[in-house]
Amino acid sequence: MNILGFSSNMYGWVERWKTDGKTPEWNEIFRACAEAGLDAVEIDADPAKLQLARSYGLSVSASYVGLPLHVPFSQLEAERTVLPFAERLTAANGRDLLLNADPVSWNTHAEKSEDQFRQQGENLTRICDLVAPMGIKVSLHNHAADHHNAMGDLRSVIQYADKQVGLCVDTAWAYVSGCNPIEWINKYPERIYAFHFRNQNGNVPTEDLLAGDIDFASVLNAAAAAQYKGWLALELWHPGQTQPIRTMKEDVERSIDYLKSLMVSHSV
Repeated sequence: MNILGFSSNMYGWVERWKTDGKTPEWNEIFRACAEAGLDAVEIDADPAKLQLARSYGLSVSASYVGLPLHVPFSQLEAERTVLPFAERLTAANGRDLLLNADPVSWNTHAEKSEDQFRQQGENLTRICDLVAPMGIKVSLHNHAADHHNAMGDLRSVIQYADKQVGLCVDTAWAYVSGCNPIEWINKYPERIYAFHFRNQNGNVPTEDLLAGDIDFASVLNAAAAAQYKGWLALELWHPGQTQPIRTMKEDVERSIDYLKSLMVSHSV
């Protein structure tokens, strides 16, 4: 499997810095990312942050934007909320614009209707058309923790969006929602544009990728069968229940080494 390299979402890094009682500073975080063996990071590539990341030899793989994709397109104000991210990503030579579908409510659980899932697909298509001249890939990142909304978000892409819209498969959130991320990769190989890798013990995130309920050898085999050629991005996250015993840098380094070993031993 000819991947572009190893990247990471920044949310888990920032939260771990806070948990450790430190103020998150990009200089310190980017240095740790590089020392852990990452090739790239997922950031909003504003010029100052981009310059700092590059000073540590890090590329920008993707930018991540959360939106209420279930509302009418005009309400998204995409030229204000999405286009600037896409322009900065393009200037940084990044490849993937990852869109996250906000829930109906952040305060209470609500199931989206099929019309709302259809609206999400239409909005994804229109955003894809908007940024198409930039040559970047648009994909929906699955973040729903319940089965109804996770499967509906999947249909937003597979049934309701243009075939140019892809999936960023987040292994952990797929698993927590009762879905099998490996099945998604096997069933929709042409739509797999990006990954977020995290392992789980049930609903609890594991410290690294090495142990947990998700079989990453099978994940990589499925990605190879799908002829995946993008980034392998980590999204390690250490909430209180995880009770980590190592630093984030150590866990990211262990996870990268583990993925590399699987790729060699399984000839991926």
